[in-house]
Amino acid sequence: MAEGPQPDAALEMELETISPSAPLIFTPPSIHHSTLLSGASYKHFSPVPPCLLPASCPTSSESVETPIGPPCALGVDEAGRGPVLGPMVYGVFYLPIPLSEPLLSKTHRFDDSKVLTPAFRADLMEKLCTPSSSPASTITASETTSDPSSLYDNCGWAVDLLSARSISSSMLHHTPYNLNAQAMDATIALIQGIIAKGVNVKEIYIDTIGQPGPYQKKLERIFPTASVTVAKKADSLYPCVSAASVCAKVTRDRALEVLYEAYAPVALTEKADIQMEDSESKIEEGEAEEKAPEPAEADWGSGYPSDVRCTSWLKRNIDPIFGWGPECRFSWGTAKDLLENKAMAADVQWPVEQDDETHRLTDYFGVEGERRNGEEDELAGWFGGRVGVEAF
Repeated sequence: MAEGPQPDAALEMELETISPSAPLIFTPPSIHHSTLLSGASYKHFSPVPPCLLPASCPTSSESVETPIGPPCALGVDEAGRGPVLGPMVYGVFYLPIPLSEPLLSKTHRFDDSKVLTPAFRADLMEKLCTPSSSPASTITASETTSDPSSLYDNCGWAVDLLSARSISSSMLHHTPYNLNAQAMDATIALIQGIIAKGVNVKEIYIDTIGQPGPYQKKLERIFPTASVTVAKKADSLYPCVSAASVCAKVTRDRALEVLYEAYAPVALTEKADIQMEDSESKIEEGEAEEKAPEPAEADWGSGYPSDVRCTSWLKRNIDPIFGWGPECRFSWGTAKDLLENKAMAADVQWPVEQDDETHRLTDYFGVEGERRNGEEDELAGWFGGRVGVEAF
């Protein structure tokens, strides 16, 4: 895949940069360490707030109406579409329609995640994942009131982490499953998952890359009971999309840190061992001198191909046979170019496959088919007598 220029790339790189020395701010429950490190994709759904679930079924036998929850607005956005490192994360966020503007924009000041600092994004995510101390946070499914200022009490969210390995294997398949199709399917699956949990989704807002018209028409066919709006820059226009972008961004940021941590301790330990051995050697030779410790190896930055820290890390850490680990999108042009560089990667010669198209169907019948490659065909006489070509 040719990555191409990314919108607001410089700003996005700065906000996505991972620094090993930076303190951990908040780890959302959407971070599943073992699954991330295995290279697999996965989904995470938050608990649905009780106030959004259908009320208890009516006890009167005269009522036949199916109980439904309050009408909700749902937003969808993604983080990490362009990087060569780390997952692409799709996020959804939902809450009662009347609360969307006052709760998200005015009370908690959600906005497009790219214009919020990592600390502010993480703080919003922590509030969303932490029960409030208000008695309203302990409401039951039969109650419909909650603390109107609480994100935890009134909002739900979910994310789909499409791993780098999954993205690459799909795009490099003999029948390519392109990134747009993967993104569309992830969006549909997340919305269907929320509806399946009993949430009454009546308005859907989605940030799009490319022409929104065909995308919106397809979603309108799939979700006919909801009003669907697909728009560019939706994360700046609709509060629920802004909140979805925060969920996706915080999850991806922390996922990228977890993937980097699998490398950092090893790299730092090996470097410390080398420095210790070198120091001990100089002491034995009487050449020891005081010297400031060397700085730690530069991290992989934002994961974008246009980030020099990212491409430098890829060059330093390439394995000549296997390339990199599950954090890398091998289908990206950046990775392909490095793997095809004979100075960095091994030149692998694959055996030429035999052309099966030269075989005739009748080769599998009769005497000629009974002995191939100098071996007797053990199955030739299993089902009755031997049959020659003349029988056909």
